[in-house]
Amino acid sequence: MRKQAFVRTLFLAMAVAALSIAYEKASTEKSMETAATRFLSSLDQAGKAKAQQDFSSEGRQKWHFVPDSNFESTYGYGRNGLTYKMMTPNQRSLANALLASGLSRDGMIKALSIMSQEEVLRVKENAPEGRRDAEKYYFSVFGKPSMSSDWGWRVEGHHISLHYTLRNGRLVSASPTFFGANPHKIDGGFRSLGAEEDLGRDLVTSLNDKQRKTAIVADVAYTDVLTKADSRAKLDDQPRGLAASEMSAKQREMLMALIEQYVANVPASVAAERRKAVQATKQGNLLFAWAGALEPEKGDYYRVQSPTFLIEYDNTQNDANHSHTVWRDFEGDFGRDVLALHYQFDDHGLGKQRPVAAD
Repeated sequence: MRKQAFVRTLFLAMAVAALSIAYEKASTEKSMETAATRFLSSLDQAGKAKAQQDFSSEGRQKWHFVPDSNFESTYGYGRNGLTYKMMTPNQRSLANALLASGLSRDGMIKALSIMSQEEVLRVKENAPEGRRDAEKYYFSVFGKPSMSSDWGWRVEGHHISLHYTLRNGRLVSASPTFFGANPHKIDGGFRSLGAEEDLGRDLVTSLNDKQRKTAIVADVAYTDVLTKADSRAKLDDQPRGLAASEMSAKQREMLMALIEQYVANVPASVAAERRKAVQATKQGNLLFAWAGALEPEKGDYYRVQSPTFLIEYDNTQNDANHSHTVWRDFEGDFGRDVLALHYQFDDHGLGKQRPVAAD
């Protein structure tokens, strides 16, 4: 029964993905601006009040990936935005077009399959109303979509949190990029994040004993990604792991394939920028670290780290059947570094009160 429900919802998700991606060819930024404008224009005043906030809103850099139930009482604030549940069918299509503008085809299918798993959990857990809901994904637009100003947007709910920041017609940030899966492995073997798991394990098991002593930083995997939902990614006092310079040529190819799995979730232009950041990293500063068991379904964690970006994967919860993955930019999350530099040289008439990048 659970498998049948998942197959139905996944099939629908893939169909929606194919339709949503079929909008006119344009730059990523123009596609985002067009999709966001059309989405907002479809809303009445009440809907727009939920969906649109100021670009300077404190909530723009508050994010999480946990379920929506009891969110406000647990974290002290409520999620902002307009959910699928609040939308008409036409508005849902426009929301999906916005989501598609920020993802590759593979990323879009991944996102919608993860959303579909809420139905699997609802049936599996016999969850009370509101606990598991595939329609509880929030769409938020910060500022006014434009090719000549600062604005951004976000899609967030259980196991999805995607963030985009634009300035003067240029996408300056597409991070944090968070995907999770519960169950990690569906009855029948389907895994939304299967490649992320397999490529990481392939790399660590290819290492010789000397390499493993450096790469394996803990015998027991951490209970979650270390950066969690912090507004700024930090890895203070953590072991470095194994540098790419200490790997064989074949192992470096495996590391690149693992990184590419995260790079390829976003549109081609964004992926190209991420690849540039990878290629610009000296091999001695491109690090792979593993924690936990080498065998599947025993609990594992890994990270790939450079001076500018971080990838984390963790699968420990629910008897190692509940995974979290994230791409973070140490300085660039939410467009922080670009906007800070912008405000440093252009106060927009605010004088000494001009905003600065927050810690």
